[in-house]
Amino acid sequence: MPNHAISPPPVVALPIAGTDATFPVRRVYCIGRNYAAHAIEMGHDPDREPPFFFQKNPNNLDPSGVFPYPPRSDDVHHEAEMIVALKAGGTNIPLDQALDHVFGYGLALDMTRRDLQGQAKKAGRPWEIGKAFERSAPCGPIHPVASVGHPDHGRIELRVNGALRQQGDLNQMIWKVPEMIAYLSQYFDLAAGDVILSGTPSGVGPVAKGDTMEMSIDGLGELRVQVV
Repeated sequence: MPNHAISPPPVVALPIAGTDATFPVRRVYCIGRNYAAHAIEMGHDPDREPPFFFQKNPNNLDPSGVFPYPPRSDDVHHEAEMIVALKAGGTNIPLDQALDHVFGYGLALDMTRRDLQGQAKKAGRPWEIGKAFERSAPCGPIHPVASVGHPDHGRIELRVNGALRQQGDLNQMIWKVPEMIAYLSQYFDLAAGDVILSGTPSGVGPVAKGDTMEMSIDGLGELRVQVV
C-alpha cells in the first residue's frame, strides 16, 4: 500500500442509470459558446470558429439535487448542458472513431457566478472563480450508450419555477460530440473517466435561493435541482 502523508481524497463517481454501479470521474472539460443563439446572447459572433474549452473540477459534479447558492456573488446563472462520459481515451483520436470512446450521456447544469466571470474576462484572467466553485455542476445519472445510443438530436430545455428559460435541440450544437472528442485529444491525453459538458442553448439567466430548476433532454430523462 502507498505510504501517503495524508488520506487520499475520495473518488468522485456519478450514478449509472439502471444499475448500482458508478462512473468514476477523472477530468471535466466544458466547451464554451457551442450553440449559436447562446453565442449571440453573450455578445459573440456565432460563426464556426475553433472551439475553446475550460475545466471544472471532478468534485464540482453533484448528483444530490441541491445547489447551495455560492458566496461572493449576486448573479449566479444556470446553463443546461449534456454530459458526455468517456470509457476510453488517447491522443489524436480520429473523428470517425470518436464515438467508440463514449460510455454514456447525462444531464448537467454548468452553474456560473456570472459577475465574477465577467470581472475575470475584463481583466484577461482565467474563469475558474466563476465556473469551478463548489457544487457548481448539479447533474443526473449517466445513461449508458447501450441504453440510449448516441443522442445527436432532441429537445433540451430548462425551467425555473415552472417557467421556460432555455430551449433548443442537440442538433443545434456548433461542434458535435465526435468533433469535441477529436479536437480535445489533439491537446490533451483523454482517458476513461473524462467528462465533457457539451455547451448550452440560449436563455441563460439568474437563479435565487428557493428556486427550483428542472432540466430535461429527450431520451435522457429529467433533472430537478433546488437552490438553497
